[in-house]
Amino acid sequence: MKRLEGKSALITGAARGIGRAFAEAYVREGATVAVGDIDIERAEDAAREIGAGARALQLDVTRQESIDAAVAKAAEWAGGIDILINNAALFDLAPIVDIERASYERLFQVNVAGTLFTMQAVARQMIAQGRGGRIINMASQAGRRGEPLVAVYCATKAAVISLTQSAGLDLIKHGINVNAIAPGVVDGAHWDHVDALFARYEGRPLGEKKRLVAGAVPYGRMGTAEDLTGMAVFLASAEAEYIVAQTYNVDGGNWMS
Repeated sequence: MKRLEGKSALITGAARGIGRAFAEAYVREGATVAVGDIDIERAEDAAREIGAGARALQLDVTRQESIDAAVAKAAEWAGGIDILINNAALFDLAPIVDIERASYERLFQVNVAGTLFTMQAVARQMIAQGRGGRIINMASQAGRRGEPLVAVYCATKAAVISLTQSAGLDLIKHGINVNAIAPGVVDGAHWDHVDALFARYEGRPLGEKKRLVAGAVPYGRMGTAEDLTGMAVFLASAEAEYIVAQTYNVDGGNWMS
């Protein structure tokens, strides 16, 4: 039997990258997936390519009315929501003296408030259903430590780890397990953007920061989105029933905690 047979999931930021890899893995494991993304056209393309178990859903995690509408629609489609992955996030970097308030506010709005209020809306839905559920928040190794140029992003991901702990302790009485995944450096379009930002502030040629970061991973390479899917499936499965309020590093050995 497939590990998520008969389950329904909502994944934010799922039109590409890590979110899409999660959606593909969940459908393979028998779940139906609402592919939530602010870019509905890209989400529709992803859902069509993933197959019959996926449906596209427009979701802007910075707008409460969008969150509420998306949760209601996902629950209507599948007869409820059993799993949420809070994956939508933004990245930026700058030295402390160059951080702009607009960048700070945008990152906290998406990475922290978006995570909290999507989690809240889905938790309310799960409580009303009365059958428990699984919530998986996407943290980062950046949430485990500070970095000279990445103060705001690090702070947002530290907040996600803290929210996961508090929500996990609060919601387990309803049978809702809340946990998180902390990836390390994951290759893809996201890291091309990160590399370009480091090139700007550290005076490096494009591609050099990515090469150096990849070489420093104990495993020997950067991660891929697919490297994270095993943990995402596990935390959503019956095997993780007794796991509450934890954040798991999936980073090739970059961080130990």
